[in-house]
Amino acid sequence: MSQTILSLKDVSIYQENNLVLSDISLNVNKGDFIYFIGKTGSGKSSFLKVLYGDLPLKEGEGTIVDYDLTTLKEKDIPYLRRKLGVVFQDFKLLSDRSIKDNLLFVLKATGWTDKQEMEDQIQEVLNKVGMASFATKMPHQLSGGEQQRVAIARALLNDPELILADEPTGNLDPQTSVEIMEVLKKINANGKTIIMATHDYALLLKYPSKTLKFEEGKVFEVVQKTV
Repeated sequence: MSQTILSLKDVSIYQENNLVLSDISLNVNKGDFIYFIGKTGSGKSSFLKVLYGDLPLKEGEGTIVDYDLTTLKEKDIPYLRRKLGVVFQDFKLLSDRSIKDNLLFVLKATGWTDKQEMEDQIQEVLNKVGMASFATKMPHQLSGGEQQRVAIARALLNDPELILADEPTGNLDPQTSVEIMEVLKKINANGKTIIMATHDYALLLKYPSKTLKFEEGKVFEVVQKTV
């Protein structure tokens, strides 16, 4: 039996008091890879923010990695985020410290204390994204694609049940976008559940998977035509 990672029923999403999306029902199971597509401003980012606790769920029912989004308290959010990995379009690396220290910062912030365990975990996630030899470099010494690989490694640090990737290839050229997709697909093949917001339709054709389209305040599944 498949394990449900995310379940939403009759959900409406608001930015402050403005209705952004309405009547969303969705089930995501362990191991799924799901695309969110739609124009800029169609609500993809707002939707993801509800999932990682940045916006409250005011209407409908929702659970994510065993947390009830309707009753989520401020104090629960750090614990929720340990079970989620979030990858942003603009990498969000701390520019004043090395790659290793960026990852160390996250581990310390999420409650890790054993020095050797932290070292081992950093090594492991950097290996997974092909960046093990870059640990001592500063973010500005890396290309956009390399920075995004590190951002994916950072998302993997706490062995999350679900990875939310918000336009992870948005700032990258087509070739680098393909390389980042290969990394994400490999992570997914190893059992991680991934939701990826994108408007890069070339990637959807090259790596077809379940796709939900955001349009005019609604979310609906679209059937992809493979190349």
